[in-house]
Amino acid sequence: MFKRLRSPLARATVPIVAGLAFFAVLFGVTWLFADRATDNRKREVRSGDYTFRVGPVDDIADIVKRDGPILYPDLRDTTYQRSIVVDHTGDEPSRGWQVYYAYPADRGPECLVTHIESSRNFVDCEERTLPVEALHRPVDVRPVVENRSSLLIDLRAP
Repeated sequence: MFKRLRSPLARATVPIVAGLAFFAVLFGVTWLFADRATDNRKREVRSGDYTFRVGPVDDIADIVKRDGPILYPDLRDTTYQRSIVVDHTGDEPSRGWQVYYAYPADRGPECLVTHIESSRNFVDCEERTLPVEALHRPVDVRPVVENRSSLLIDLRAP
């Protein structure tokens, strides 16, 4: 069935070539499986936890009343385009919550604001002092009061 290898060159090179061919096929099959698994993962929609728990509404309302709106850095990635400001108005801790993006309504996300301590004002990239109401109101981020006791930020797009 198999012809015996008679020359010393054939006996030395054929096993090496066969071994290399085996590992090349093994690599190719492994690569195909990995490519398929990665490709499927790219298309897979993963519904994760897209809410951020801020804390008890009573405590957070007191903090906002005492220190002003709370500025949170980007909650999804490191681009800081979705940095948000959480604000509360009124006397009822379970009502009056509003979320803003941390940039002015008349500018883009590249113009992040900084909070002026113990106030309801912010300074933007052009050194303008802005009230919290002058910040950009998002349509894909909203405050949610859960059971009239916990404040959550819903990060899902509508």
